[in-house]
Amino acid sequence: MDSGSAKPRILIIDDEMQIRRLLRITLEANGYLVAETDNGKNGTLMAAMEHPDVILLDLGLPDTDGLQVLERLREWSTAPVIILSVRDEEKTMIRALDSGADDYITKPFNTGELLARIRVAIRHAMRTDESPIFTMGNLSVDLTSRIVKVNNEEVRLTALEYNLLSLMIRNAGKVLTHAFIIKAIWGNAYADNAQTLRVHMAQLRRKIEENPSIPEILITEPGVGYRLVQD
Repeated sequence: MDSGSAKPRILIIDDEMQIRRLLRITLEANGYLVAETDNGKNGTLMAAMEHPDVILLDLGLPDTDGLQVLERLREWSTAPVIILSVRDEEKTMIRALDSGADDYITKPFNTGELLARIRVAIRHAMRTDESPIFTMGNLSVDLTSRIVKVNNEEVRLTALEYNLLSLMIRNAGKVLTHAFIIKAIWGNAYADNAQTLRVHMAQLRRKIEENPSIPEILITEPGVGYRLVQD
């Protein structure tokens, strides 16, 4: 690849030739540079050599399980990893996300949705200095003064609600598992605090969502966790 190019680099690690061909055509048509391989060993090596901006990783590889590849990558790489897999079991998704994946899309997938997830992953990875002001629709959060506004009106959050919201903002666009959120907010001693998390998430939604029953900011990933949607 041309090291002087400003085009984002995508590495595809997938053993299905048709999937790789579809991804290459789609990604190159949208301005990305693409490298690809059909196995985990080469994928790990290419990740080190190519320095991709995003890695698309299949879990069903011929030489090793994709989760093992992910775990090896996370020993040294911070590149966003989006899992592409026919496996849709909750426990597999949760393990992948807890092992360091940034996102998870099941096959067959919508290419438009995949492109959107890639853009979010790249923006998140390129964020070197967190902006002090986060805005999303009618929501505005000043991360310095801890002031939260909806429709320009200040909203009072409890300390725990604010910590939950700021955690989601710092990871905007990423799926955060229940376990990750609970550990970050309550610590390891509260590993079985999923019901408490749901209660506080519901309370937070009532304060910042236009329609808490149909949230547009804090989205539930069923059985897995939550995602703060990023425009």
